[in-house]
Amino acid sequence: MASRLLIVVALVVITASLTLGQSPSASPPNIDDLVAKNIQAKGGASAIGAVKSLKLTGKLLVNQGKVQLAYVQTKMREGKVRTEATLQGMTLVQAYDGKDGWKISPFQGRKDPEKMSSDDCKSLIEDAEIGGPLVDWKEKGSTVTYLGTEDVDGTPAYKLKVVRKNGDVNFVYLDPDQYLEIRILSQRVEQGAQIEVETDLGDYEKIGGVFIPFSIEAGPKNASDKQKIVLDKGEANVPVDDATFQFPTAAPKK
Repeated sequence: MASRLLIVVALVVITASLTLGQSPSASPPNIDDLVAKNIQAKGGASAIGAVKSLKLTGKLLVNQGKVQLAYVQTKMREGKVRTEATLQGMTLVQAYDGKDGWKISPFQGRKDPEKMSSDDCKSLIEDAEIGGPLVDWKEKGSTVTYLGTEDVDGTPAYKLKVVRKNGDVNFVYLDPDQYLEIRILSQRVEQGAQIEVETDLGDYEKIGGVFIPFSIEAGPKNASDKQKIVLDKGEANVPVDDATFQFPTAAPKK
């Protein structure tokens, strides 16, 4: 009887020690908690909301870094964005004014502004977000699902699936320590075809009280050659004229 009692006591002690040794992260994270930690990591909801405009300057590297273009992106609240890439006196422009998009494509021999289709504007709409896809996701009409963890270049990142109001999907990967985005995999339908764009984010710096990625590498999923944006400077709440985002109108002829 005594030996049997000792066995029972030992089992109780082992079970208790295993229970105490379990990490709190064993239970699935709560979506609201993950989003809240992401927002807090960026600087907090108040700081993000206080940024009304954002100007980012740096360089765009393409063709495996062999070609370097001067890069400028300007964002403003209400979903407005303008991106410029300049090389040898020619400037590529893509802009969205909150409703319509347009572009200038001089490297393709098109120097006049052209209207963009609604499909072509999808990436611009996402680029216009100052806080990213998780900030105000409910107000945007998105749904968010937690999908567990997934390896991102050796990091067991939290994986969240964001389904936007228009049906497009972002898989958002959060660093388990900092809770900042380290990768976003976007799935969109453009011109009737499903495309996937993988964007790696890093080198965060605080601009206007909000952490912004200064290294952005994007391209088709599993592609060996992706374009990379390396920012040199960020400015928050700079004055921006609305005309910056609007389709250029020809000056009246005299």
